[in-house]
Amino acid sequence: MSKAGPDLGLLTERIGYAFNDPDLLQLAVSHRSWCAEHSDAPSNERLELLGDAVLGHCVAAYLYRTYPKWSEGELAQARSAIVNASSLAEVARHFGIGKALLLGVGEDRSGGRGKDSLLGDAFEAILGAIYVDGGMEIAERFALKALSDRINEVALDPGHGDAKTRLQEFVARAYGDSPRYELTDSGPDHDKCFLAEVWFAGAVRGKGQGTSKKQAEQAAASQACEEHEFFEEQNHSPSTIQGSTEHAGTP
Repeated sequence: MSKAGPDLGLLTERIGYAFNDPDLLQLAVSHRSWCAEHSDAPSNERLELLGDAVLGHCVAAYLYRTYPKWSEGELAQARSAIVNASSLAEVARHFGIGKALLLGVGEDRSGGRGKDSLLGDAFEAILGAIYVDGGMEIAERFALKALSDRINEVALDPGHGDAKTRLQEFVARAYGDSPRYELTDSGPDHDKCFLAEVWFAGAVRGKGQGTSKKQAEQAAASQACEEHEFFEEQNHSPSTIQGSTEHAGTP
């Protein structure tokens, strides 16, 4: 295999696993766009498929063991909320996987290193590579540690899914519309803080911040969910929120 990129050493440190076969890590970050420009180079797609299966098993088994009172529906919903593309992309950003990706010139120029789909796929490929190199026990330990924050977040409310989905469903049902998110950021590139505002019904309904765009939007959606759920409990309808927009400005 071709010489590994300069970021793979740092990536190895960040994921906390030293490969017995270092070529597996390079394979895990080899996107098909890069392979198309390097004859006969295999892509990470096979490892991604394997990693997806390993991840699903690890998370489902952990939830089953840890929450014996959850129903089948709650287990399925929690698993989906934990292993969705946005969650995996956020974890990938934490590890700096985007900087280590081997991408084709066009994909790189189009912002491929920041795409949720590519990041989530690469995380799954790395998990698959760890499984091949070190076995299920090590792979499971890595996966559960990497996703521990998301697992704990979902465990607080397994029946509702993520806040953005809940808010989307509420706004569509109550107003026939979709929430709109506005983002600003501050700080240096290596330590950015994002602030999100979510708009619907003519006004800002929630604010949140985080170390990623996704995290900030989830925090804003969570605040908005808490607000509309309070009004629904008090009035059994969204009319209070709707009424308050009569004096609110529009973006």
